[in-house]
Amino acid sequence: MEKAMEREVFRADSPRTETITMNMGPQHPSTHGVYRAVLTMDGEEITHIENHVGYLHRGIEKLAETRTFTQFMPYTDRLDYLGAMLNNLGYAQTMEKLMGVEVPERAEYIRIIMAELQRIASHLIFVASYAIDLSSTTGWMYCMRDRERILDLFDMVCGSRLTTNYMRIGGVAEDVPPGFLPELQRLINDLPACFDEYDGLISGNEILQKRSIGVAPMSAETAIAYGVTGPNLRASGVAFDLRKAAPYGIYDRFDFEIPTCANGDTYDRYYIRILEMRQSVRILQQAVDSFPEGPVMAKVPKVIRPPKGDVYHQIEGTKGILGFYVVSDGTSKPYRLHIHSPSFVNLGVFPEIARGGNIQDAVATLASIDIVLGEVDR
Repeated sequence: MEKAMEREVFRADSPRTETITMNMGPQHPSTHGVYRAVLTMDGEEITHIENHVGYLHRGIEKLAETRTFTQFMPYTDRLDYLGAMLNNLGYAQTMEKLMGVEVPERAEYIRIIMAELQRIASHLIFVASYAIDLSSTTGWMYCMRDRERILDLFDMVCGSRLTTNYMRIGGVAEDVPPGFLPELQRLINDLPACFDEYDGLISGNEILQKRSIGVAPMSAETAIAYGVTGPNLRASGVAFDLRKAAPYGIYDRFDFEIPTCANGDTYDRYYIRILEMRQSVRILQQAVDSFPEGPVMAKVPKVIRPPKGDVYHQIEGTKGILGFYVVSDGTSKPYRLHIHSPSFVNLGVFPEIARGGNIQDAVATLASIDIVLGEVDR
């Protein structure tokens, strides 16, 4: 009894560490861009986080007001620059919704192919970055090896690999070249084995599992409360995907599943991307099998002047719901344009789920959210 009292006295009288403030970024390889997190630390435990964004703000939404509707298309590439095709698609479909334009059948299939290739390419960058953030250089190289083949396909259709500017209001810029479909089929055949390699090399790695499983769990209630969408939401067990919940384009013609995970921790947010890439391959194979002939561009005016009014349209981007809100005053330029960017919304939950973890956990947690600062800041 006396020894127990002595221990209690020792705890009460023992010195406490002072909290310190630590800057993670904006110059930091694991912030995935110029982003700064201000961490309040009690020893190595994180007690508070403040998000600081805006270092990459370029005023894209305001620039839209001084560009024609057609001229704004290349600016969408610079949002999530790892998902340029999907950015193009979201904006093009928004304008088509405002104008009542019907896109040709062949163009719709090309759009689906490009969208799912872009989804896989973006997820490959995520898996590669997540691996190297946790010191797996080999995992990085495997993913980049396979992503190069997708970028080669983009190069074939539009001459660009990153900022593609391929979609158009009414269709796509050019038809696919003759050698595109055979090369795409070879990639579709090879990708499942590549995903199996990632499972063996990265997913099954004991160090990665130790640093990921049980780290920064996010419940479904927390994800919904913070407006989290995309793979991060599905990793928390919520089977919500706009391609199924509110199909756009011709997604309602394809048979695919919405994968989910149960724990919502850092590992699940990583592994959900592997599962989603497998479903994208299913969609690609169906698109190739049903690929129709025909034109790739609808008849739209050279100078686009939509009717007065406003419109909102959203798609399932690589990181969540990507939405465009456009206000037209009847001229050739948007009166207002606003972008709902998933990276910005998803980043808001980082302080909530990373609090209470260690400093080394913050790197893995931020990586698992998969942000791109071009989309956060716009």
